[in-house]
Amino acid sequence: MLAWPPMFRLRTLLPLAPLLVLLAAVPAPAWQKPAAPRPPNPPKPGTVPRPVGPSAAQEPQLRDRVLAVVDEDPILQSDLDRVVALGLAQSKPGEDPTVFRRRVLDQLIEERLRFHEMDRFGFEQVPVEDVDAHVAEIRARFKDDAALQKALKEQGMTLKDLRQLVARQLMVLAYVDEQLGPRVFVSLDDINNYYRTVLTPQMQKQGQQVPPVEDVRDQIRAVLREQRLNEAIGKWTEELRRKADVQVYFDQPAGKLPPVVKKITTPPAPSKPA
Repeated sequence: MLAWPPMFRLRTLLPLAPLLVLLAAVPAPAWQKPAAPRPPNPPKPGTVPRPVGPSAAQEPQLRDRVLAVVDEDPILQSDLDRVVALGLAQSKPGEDPTVFRRRVLDQLIEERLRFHEMDRFGFEQVPVEDVDAHVAEIRARFKDDAALQKALKEQGMTLKDLRQLVARQLMVLAYVDEQLGPRVFVSLDDINNYYRTVLTPQMQKQGQQVPPVEDVRDQIRAVLREQRLNEAIGKWTEELRRKADVQVYFDQPAGKLPPVVKKITTPPAPSKPA
């Protein structure tokens, strides 16, 4: 088997549909012996701070928060949490957790921009067998089906929800390939240059026999096409972001919630004169 340099792959991060921001007043456990309050540690960026001490019983607690808004379309902390919990994004070795979460949020913003562009033009549904194959890849990241179901339940999702997310992601990838794919061209000179300067030196370094260029031309073309397609996707996404209204609140601490949630009632309509 030939040893190939790592191929560039299209991003397969699954952005999640926006949810409503939930505010709920949840009583904290009763304290038998009140202890002296300690100053809380500052919350990490991109996380929801938890109330500390008995005062939490009188104050509403933040259940979710907006981390970014893309053209009036919010991306919530729960969206980011689900991506991480389901293993749809992986941290790099030694990567700081805050840096990792910010990177995932940037990817969610990019995916949301692509979703909006796709929705403008519309696109057909993807084949069911493609969805099945990608769901199987996600399932393989867990110990068994029970572990996957547990992770989904913890994130308020079902397997049907996951399939819908996968289907939408595949629609975007298909749209990108259809719109940007025809613009990507790989010439014979490109293939021969890759064969001489990349593939041949690497295989010689590994002590493997270098096959004739004719035997690996199609494989090299696929590698180069995917690299250039990713470059085109990056430029396209940068253009979408320049045109969009993107607000990021990741590094901003969550504001204090109001102590009372007011109920707004509609006054009765004035009665018509007889």
